[in-house]
Amino acid sequence: MVNKSVMVIGGGVAGIQASLDLANRGYKVYLVERSPSIGGRMAQLDKTFPTMDCSMCILAPKMIDCSHHHNVQMLSYSEVKAVKGTTGDFVVTVTRKPRYVDITKCTGCGICAEHCPVEVPNEFDEQLGTRKAIYMPFPQAVPRAMTVDKNNCIECGLCIKMCQAGAVDLKQQPQEEDYNVGAIIVATGFDIFDASQIPTYGYGRYKNVITSLELERLLCASGPTGGHLIRPSDGKIPRTMAFIQCVGSRDRRFGTTYCSSICCKYSVKDAVLIKEHEPNTTVSIFYIDMRAFGRGFQEFVNRAKSEYGVRFVRSSPGEIIEDPATKNLRIWYEDTIAGRIENAELDLVVLCPALIPSKGSGDLAKVLGVEVDQYGFFKAADLITSPVDTTAQGIFVCGYAL
Repeated sequence: MVNKSVMVIGGGVAGIQASLDLANRGYKVYLVERSPSIGGRMAQLDKTFPTMDCSMCILAPKMIDCSHHHNVQMLSYSEVKAVKGTTGDFVVTVTRKPRYVDITKCTGCGICAEHCPVEVPNEFDEQLGTRKAIYMPFPQAVPRAMTVDKNNCIECGLCIKMCQAGAVDLKQQPQEEDYNVGAIIVATGFDIFDASQIPTYGYGRYKNVITSLELERLLCASGPTGGHLIRPSDGKIPRTMAFIQCVGSRDRRFGTTYCSSICCKYSVKDAVLIKEHEPNTTVSIFYIDMRAFGRGFQEFVNRAKSEYGVRFVRSSPGEIIEDPATKNLRIWYEDTIAGRIENAELDLVVLCPALIPSKGSGDLAKVLGVEVDQYGFFKAADLITSPVDTTAQGIFVCGYAL
């Protein structure tokens, strides 16, 4: 008899939706997420394109449904370590990492974090803000429980003393558990290309050169600036901004010769958001090709031009140079339509990096015994006839991992 249970690896929106779809069809689902909370990249976003709906307003109900569904068992802060068996009868070994907090007792009140003396850069805010050594990744986290970052914890004991629920346990140890499932779905998502590999853009050297994901956190009301668009160097509102497309994407130097497929669309969305936040800010998008495919997307680009005055420049940007006195940025670029070299002075530059396979996906592929393509994404058995099947029977893939 085939085991009617499924393990979904990755708790972003793709993994959450796959879990809910399967659970609603009567399958037992084990949802494995390596972070303390499900939600993935979508939890970091402010709005979605092309409708400009609130990202968390769409995601949060799905997260709650997933955590409360009688057919879904969430395994957050966990990682798949080994897989044995064949389709219909897999045995998956999962390591449950210690949170050093008992989630059955923790109420998520946050009092422990208020008294924690240690502050470190917040990875959820793309290092733009800080968090404590005991923390909740974001306000809508599921499960709603704290986690102790043992790498930065000084074990002062204040969190134990202040927790009225008695949930903090700094002696927790990792645990390994086996799960017998009939199929496995991989939904490990993506990471972004390290833009500092292109030194001419100055990312990592110039404070006012940021990535698109960092911009998302600045624009988000739950972000480090409360949704206020400001320059990292001096906290001023930028009045001239530009997006640079295809940073590391379609680039033979780094092996990322593919189009990441969403950068044109999200940059237009963010440009519109900027104009809604700050109508007097001039926004330009330097692009190679505007690949706004999909229903409603080209119309969205047209609206950005006509209603919001977003400037689209078909160009090949060159080096960015910072004025050390003002921290403004000067960029030269080739306008490929006009056929001439131009210069621009900008308050803020936003890089749109290539999307690359998520960290650890190569190791996971080896554990699962499946192949990856030349870029490191999970390889489909056949892009035409079996687009969600991997090269191993009974193991499937969804979302950006494919």
